Amino acid sequence: MPIGDVRQRWAFFRMTESNLAEQIAAQLRRDILRGKLLPGSSIKERDNAAEMGVSRTPLREAIRILATEGLVELRPARSPIVSRPSIKQISDQVEVLLAVEKLSGELACERATDAEIAAISAIVDEMSAKYHLVDPIDMFEIDMTFHSAIARASHNIPLAEIHATFLARLWRARFLAAVKRRNRERVIDHHTHIVDALKARDPDGIRAAIGIHLARLAEDIVEAISEEFTTSPDSGPVSGPVSGPISGPDIPAKVDNQAAE
Repeated sequence: MPIGDVRQRWAFFRMTESNLAEQIAAQLRRDILRGKLLPGSSIKERDNAAEMGVSRTPLREAIRILATEGLVELRPARSPIVSRPSIKQISDQVEVLLAVEKLSGELACERATDAEIAAISAIVDEMSAKYHLVDPIDMFEIDMTFHSAIARASHNIPLAEIHATFLARLWRARFLAAVKRRNRERVIDHHTHIVDALKARDPDGIRAAIGIHLARLAEDIVEAISEEFTTSPDSGPVSGPVSGPISGPDIPAKVDNQAAE
């Protein structure tokens, strides 16, 4: 076989493995949000790979992805566990995220293109149309794309990277807070005011709108996590299978029931 063909096949193999790992990471992430994988619970590589119908290699890579996001903790010679950060750690991270979101908004007012602003506005329209029609996790993910889009519209790459890092670290905590205060009118109203300020290129206005939108975020997260610590103070490494088989390019397609919920 020519060297070029070998390289192409190897590159394709790496690409499909990477895509499968991302799919597995997405499913694990949702299992963590749904509480199917609780904080402190272990993720048994062999059992979960068999349950999902994948090999252990992409599962291992998916776990590494979640570890970089702070959702999973890797342990030498032991199964990884779902992270259980302290309230102090979460509070500190929320402070950073709030500052980054406000700065991102200010810079986006100055630098975002009209097309980017239109796309951000369209996300709010999607949230409004789908709020009561989709799974809360789906709505949460749409909501987070809104905040990520503003960070990217700042056209400051390091700032957008910092935002992505802390958004990932607070993914579960922020979801718990969102579910705790789930209210369509409030959410759509807050996001609309942010978009209005962005369209007006008003940095002071967007900073105020983001401040109002996220004013109770720290309190809501701390309250939700505190309740979790109270109801399950010693949630140790309890293993459990994840949602089911994953379809991928290198394995037979199987139905992913979780995605259809």
